[in-house]
Amino acid sequence: QVQLVESGGGLVQAGGSLRLSCAASGRILSIATMGWYRQAPGKERELVAVIVSGGDPNYADFVKGRFAIARDDFRSTVYLQMNSLAPEDTAVYYCYAELTTTEWVHKGHWGQGTQVTVSS
Repeated sequence: QVQLVESGGGLVQAGGSLRLSCAASGRILSIATMGWYRQAPGKERELVAVIVSGGDPNYADFVKGRFAIARDDFRSTVYLQMNSLAPEDTAVYYCYAELTTTEWVHKGHWGQGTQVTVSS
């Protein structure tokens, strides 16, 4: 009923930039929180950035000043602009949305993930 579709991942050299997008679709009544997590090989999934509807974004310390999250509520889309990428940013990036469906079910949803690879 709800889908999160990510795009924008790929291969980039260190110091480069990428912009990730994630569009939510389906029977959505409202979206409270949208954000991005990442998981590197052999590591646990970790928060990158989140933004609550009408609120300020929150970032992990390791991306402050380099990444920027933004959301477009009209399009039910969240973006992650990633600048000054480093090899340690290599991971699968997952979109997350905490939302309420038209059936009044409130829960979190995950996208399928998009690979970001930063070469040195």
